[in-house]
Amino acid sequence: PALEAVGVDSHIGSQLTDITPFLDATDRVLALVDELAAEGITLRHLDVGGGLGVRYAGEDAPDLAAYADGLRSRLGERPLELVFEPGRWLVAEAGCLLTTVELTKTNEGRRFLVVDAAMNDLLRPALYEAWHGIETVAAPSPDDAPLADVVGPVCESADFLGKQRPLAADAGDLLAVLGAGAYGFGMSSNYNSRPRAAEVLVEDGATRLVRRRETLDELLAGEVDLLAQDAVS
Repeated sequence: PALEAVGVDSHIGSQLTDITPFLDATDRVLALVDELAAEGITLRHLDVGGGLGVRYAGEDAPDLAAYADGLRSRLGERPLELVFEPGRWLVAEAGCLLTTVELTKTNEGRRFLVVDAAMNDLLRPALYEAWHGIETVAAPSPDDAPLADVVGPVCESADFLGKQRPLAADAGDLLAVLGAGAYGFGMSSNYNSRPRAAEVLVEDGATRLVRRRETLDELLAGEVDLLAQDAVS
């Protein structure tokens, strides 16, 4: 009696490019809404969550118009405020990670591009083998370009951004790792004592620094000098 139920929220997964599971879930949630209404509990909002997929590797984008039409037809006259959480869909394709090739090497016939970005900058490939498109910035690489693994300087076998990609690149070339706007900076860290990268906003051909690069001094700012403490005591 001390609680007031005001809404129902659902989230069925991430990176879904087919709207059918969303609509199926909505049917089930609305059945709960109606069951509660029959018990005298009238909800005010329905949160259908997030999960809308984006094009990391050429996937078909979800049909948002069909999704909206499906929700509208299912809601009918129910007086529910709709809430959406399409975070990844809003920002993933808006961001990329720029990195410079430091050196190239070949090991047992496999070609490597060692870049200055690492798993601490974009963790998704190392954490769960997520696929991000990688392109050469100066000019597109031809489809028949030699395959290469794009790896970082961290001493970890998991430190890679992409494997076996056709890239016509050499030391000094700039690469763009695409689709890094979601979970890129948010999952970055100072692992291996690496300062986090700067963030730059590009708008109408102009650039603005929105987060400056971290410094090593800032990484050490929270450390306590025990030797100095002993000298004082």
